Amino acid sequence: MSRLLPLAALLPLALLAAPRPLPAQQLAPVVPATAEMSTLPVPPLQPFSATYQVFHDGHELGQATLQLTHVDGARWRIDLGMQGRGLARLTGLNLQQSTLFDTDGHAYRPLAQSTVKRAFFSSRKTVGVYDWTRGTATWTGDVKPGHAGPVALRDGDMSGLLIDLAVIRDAAPGRVLDYRFVDDGRVRDHHWIVAPQTETMAAGDLAYDAMRANRLQDGGDDTLIWVAAGVPTPIRILQREDGADSTDLRLIQYQGVAR
Repeated sequence: MSRLLPLAALLPLALLAAPRPLPAQQLAPVVPATAEMSTLPVPPLQPFSATYQVFHDGHELGQATLQLTHVDGARWRIDLGMQGRGLARLTGLNLQQSTLFDTDGHAYRPLAQSTVKRAFFSSRKTVGVYDWTRGTATWTGDVKPGHAGPVALRDGDMSGLLIDLAVIRDAAPGRVLDYRFVDDGRVRDHHWIVAPQTETMAAGDLAYDAMRANRLQDGGDDTLIWVAAGVPTPIRILQREDGADSTDLRLIQYQGVAR
């Protein structure tokens, strides 16, 4: 088991300057899901930085950056930063999340997680530690009642950001994906269904043949992620509440980052 980085190293990086878009790519065709897919080799993780426009209820509020960084050896970190513009900063669109994790080439195992959320004149900061030796996860900081843990860990447990990476890794038309979400003191089963057909999805000046994965939630809320073969980051992430579009992240551009 690798030693955890100091907690200060878990805080997300500052939002990067907008990276230059990659040139248009010929994407590999998607392959229908089969029982043999689990035995196929998984492409190795590659560092990247992606920039998104953020919309809420159809109104543009600001930008978000999703970044995957190689730390050392088998350890990686994924960071999400959302920043509102103008008055949108007061709506709560000021969020930073980070997960430090390791990988054996397929599974993504969280080691530590941090969340910083600012709204109006308040802020909320939490830090979680996944202790796989003891088999428990705990959270400190501005933790909601009942969310400090310890939570008993199971093999395959992931944070929300890691589940996004797992959907990219596992998606194929018509496939069903099941994960257990353990993040910020919450534990939930995530059940995703990938649409049987791909659809054209624009991202900046490019268009992709994208797979739509849909996670249905209690109360009629759901989350949709569009992913494309050969693209390391989601093309779009959409949250719906009571059947109406809520928070919507749309990819503008992405680029690889040197290790």
